[in-house]
Amino acid sequence: MKGKARKVLVKTITHAVLIVLSITMLVPFLWMISSSLKTTQEMFAVPPTWIPRYLAVENYSYMLSAAPWVKYFANTAFISVLTILGQLATCSMAAYAFARLRFKGRDLIFIIYLGTMMIPFQVVMIPQFKIIKILGLVNTHWSLIVPGIFNAFGTFLLRQFFLTIPKELEDAAKIDGCSYPRIFWEIILKNSKAALMTLIVFTFMNTWNDFLRPLIFLNDDQLWTLSMGLAKFQGTYVTQWNQMMAGALITMIPVLVLYIFAQRYFVQGIVMSGLKE
Repeated sequence: MKGKARKVLVKTITHAVLIVLSITMLVPFLWMISSSLKTTQEMFAVPPTWIPRYLAVENYSYMLSAAPWVKYFANTAFISVLTILGQLATCSMAAYAFARLRFKGRDLIFIIYLGTMMIPFQVVMIPQFKIIKILGLVNTHWSLIVPGIFNAFGTFLLRQFFLTIPKELEDAAKIDGCSYPRIFWEIILKNSKAALMTLIVFTFMNTWNDFLRPLIFLNDDQLWTLSMGLAKFQGTYVTQWNQMMAGALITMIPVLVLYIFAQRYFVQGIVMSGLKE
């Protein structure tokens, strides 16, 4: 009975801590929704109010009419989709090589490859800009897509998942005469839907919300992404934060929808890849 009571107590405390942490993470999101429906006067009222007295829906209509959001949405979707497809191809093949194939220097190359994750983008953005300029890709969407399709984290994520797939499946396929490309396609990829969906969610979130790289590589406002279009509403002296909150909520809706539909695969991919540890 003492052991059972201890387990109940530990579980209760754990759930209480998780509930508190979840509330602290939900508060900024709920405040953004509340602020997007407030007037300018109510936005800066003291003391602040959570529930607006008047629902200022015109904040959304103003944001939708004040900028070519359809164009920004199409640009962001184009960049995100191609980046996701590129990462699925490059990361999955590299992860398969590091997880299953044996070649000289494999572990050393993998460690060096992982070492690139510790280098922040601010360190390499100038050399990367020079390379992009030499290739003639500045002020094009390809300046964001081409560097984005190679990702060390995606390779690490998929490699960890591929290691959990029983090697006996590959051995049986080799006995039947399957080549490495067919093993990769029929066995590895078809048994890694959860990990691939996890990579899609991570890549989509990073690409959809990226601001620094588009700010560096894109000059023409017709090529802007949603994050850049939203940033132009922040004035030098005055910023209508209620309208900014409305625009921010509009831009994050696709990310929320993707995560809701992919949540089951996302959690399963994190657990099976060992990243939870």
